This record gives sequence, structure tokens and C-alpha cells, in this order.
Amino acid sequence: MSTQSEVAKQEKPFETTLTKVNNTYMPMIQRQLQGNGVNMDDYSKQCVIAAISTINSVLDTKGIKWNDSQLDQSNITQTLLDVAALKLNAAANPREVYFQLRNVKRGDSWVKQIEMGIEGDGNDAILSRFGRGVESVKQFWLVREEDTFVYPSYNGLEMTPPQWTPSGKGDVIRVVYPIVRKDGSVEFHITERDDVVKNLIAHVSNNLMNETFGIAADRFKATPDQKKKIMDKKLEVLKKVQSLGLKALDDEELQNYISPAWKDPQSRESMIIRKMRNNIVKKIPKDFGSAFVELTYDKNADSTYQNVRKEINDNANQELLDFGPSEQPEAIKPTAEPQSNPNIIDYSDPAEEPKHEEAKPERVDPF
Repeated sequence: MSTQSEVAKQEKPFETTLTKVNNTYMPMIQRQLQGNGVNMDDYSKQCVIAAISTINSVLDTKGIKWNDSQLDQSNITQTLLDVAALKLNAAANPREVYFQLRNVKRGDSWVKQIEMGIEGDGNDAILSRFGRGVESVKQFWLVREEDTFVYPSYNGLEMTPPQWTPSGKGDVIRVVYPIVRKDGSVEFHITERDDVVKNLIAHVSNNLMNETFGIAADRFKATPDQKKKIMDKKLEVLKKVQSLGLKALDDEELQNYISPAWKDPQSRESMIIRKMRNNIVKKIPKDFGSAFVELTYDKNADSTYQNVRKEINDNANQELLDFGPSEQPEAIKPTAEPQSNPNIIDYSDPAEEPKHEEAKPERVDPF
């Protein structure tokens, strides 16, 4: 005769690992979104479920369990919160968002974090959903070298639309996005292939962040003279990328500072097209209807914001500053503004300082 505990055990439905993870994270994500004034609709839930499934595949590939002590649970919570807020679908085809595993140093130990990135079609989805005054985003045009293309012309407020006759031959030299506004008007946003050079410079600059060129063993322990030499060398590399343009992808001296996705023949053209598309979509004004969602977008879409935050998180409060006693300060006098250094090239596109605090994710153990 079965005992009461055995009966209860038999009646309990079987739950897979993913089901347990969904049941753990979903209520928490919904609660945090509501706390920030954002309603979690059915599509947001679908996006979270797709994200959990995709992240699970990433973890399985590395042989990592959801309850691994080295896995940063707060980071996963924040990532799923971002997916829900922006409504990015990892199960869409083409993909709107991707995930990869990173080892991040925290104090004296290392933790594993999930890094989220927005794909080209993810930016299109965000534009369609949050674009200010945008009714719909039409299929973009990939204009090639041997195509016939006539730029739009303007007579006051009247516009003559661009004309394009595809040939299917040659590299893509520009991308055109037709955008239908809610008032019925149509805008054509155009970017050129040469504009991608700015993206390449930013990419190389990011890869040079910890580079010392053999001048010092560690950039944080370098002497002032060594730091100056390292900076001069970095500027030399960036100036060379600027002068070569996209031909820098084939320069042997620069190969160590360019990732395979940029320089490999099989992926180069896709990367250039993706960057051209992003350069258009990111510049079109958006209205997220929520400061929290806007900050989430800036954090994930703006590479400058990401690099600054990473630099602060990794290196803040690393050095003890000991200020000795000082004399009574004299009356403060206005000083002239510092002169800009003509030898320093600023390739960045700085974002505004965030005006709102980020939601602090809860730490959880799914099991």
C-alpha cells in the first residue's frame, strides 16, 4: 500500500531543467519590469523563454550547469531583464540577439558571465517597435558597385525618391533604408561603405586597450614614460587604419589587432554590411516610453557606453591615493580652458551620461 508521501511524489509533474529555469527566472523578471513601470506582455515572455533556451545551449557547449558556483547569476538575471525590456527574440530568423560566455575577473577570482549582443535584425526590430513616428521599416536596399543608383533630390519640403536598378554585381557600396512615417510620408536613410572605416577604427581601438607593444608587462603598472610611449604607438596604429580605410583589413602589420570576423574573406562582407545597417538604424530617433528601457538600449547598443562601464568596473578604486597635508588654499581664480591636444585623435562617438539608475538584478539559484 502506497504511503501518502509516495502518492504525492507520483502526482508531482516531471520538470526538465529548462522548465525549472523558466519557473525560477520568469516571475522575477516580471516583478522587476513592473517595478520599473514596464508591462511584461506575452511577446516579452516569449523572448525570455527563447533567450533561456539559447543561453542553455551556450552553457551546454562549455559543460556548465545553471547552478554552477562560477556562473554569475546576477548577470544572467540582468541579461534576461534586458531581453524582456527590448523584446529581442533569440529564436527569430535571422537572429535578433546572440549570447556568448565570458570570463570576467572580479577581485582576486574569476567568474563566468553571459554577454549579450544585438544582431543587425535586432536593431531593425527595435526601430520598428520604438522608432519615433515610425509606422514601418521596409526591406533595406543593398546597392552594389555595378548597380544604377540615383540619390534623392529635394525642392524645399518636396522630395524626389531615389532610383535603384539592381545588377547583382560587385561589392555592396551603400545601404538604403526606406522608412514609412505615421503621417504617411516616406524617408530614405542612406549610408556609404566608406563610413564603416569609423567602426573599424573603434574596433581596433578597443582591441588595443590592453596592448603594451612590449614596452611594459602590464599597462596598469607602466611608468609615466612607458605609458606615453604606449599611447604614441596606439595613435600610430589608429592613424594607419584611418589612412588605409578598409584596406587595413589586408595589412599584415594590423592583423593582430583585427578580429577574424572582420578580416576573414568568408565573413568580411557580412560584417561590413551589418555595420552599414547599424550605422543607419542607430541614428534614427527612438521613443522607448520608459527611462528604464532607454537605458537598457543604450547599455547594449552603444559600444562607447559599454567600454567606459567595463573600464570603470574593472579598474575603479584599484590604487590608493595618499594626500599629504596641504597649505591653506588661496582664493579660487578662474582658469583658462585647457587647450586640446592636436596629436590625439578622438574616434569615439560619446554617449550622454545616463540620467537614471539601472535596475539592480536579484541574485538567484535556479535550483
